[in-house]
Amino acid sequence: MEKAVAILVIINFFIIGCSHVYQRQGWKEFFVMLQSKGRAGAFANGFLSLGMGGLIVAFHNVWTGIPIILTLVGWAYLVKASTVFLFPNWGVRSMESVQSASPIKFVVAGGGMIAIALLLTIYISQGGYDSA
Repeated sequence: MEKAVAILVIINFFIIGCSHVYQRQGWKEFFVMLQSKGRAGAFANGFLSLGMGGLIVAFHNVWTGIPIILTLVGWAYLVKASTVFLFPNWGVRSMESVQSASPIKFVVAGGGMIAIALLLTIYISQGGYDSA
């Protein structure tokens, strides 16, 4: 199950990461639009983190080696989602910073997602998860 979750994350992170790099202005516009919706926009953003975070935490409980990175990402997504759902005004304020930020911020985030996808791909290609 852990390997299947890792493959799902590889696919999602690679596609979304590339989109962050090549469509950074679009991502900025997306988050500005969410922010303009107030708490409802914060909730929409929280659902994005809740879905992936819940999936990772439920089915990828690996606390050793390279896969620990994915487990920690899952927990970070759940913490973010919980914070946004319990304190939506914090989520709105967090998204406000995107308005004045350079779109290069999305290149950095996208690069991080691509790096995690590639690291997990290398791990799997070298037989990772097969012995579990």
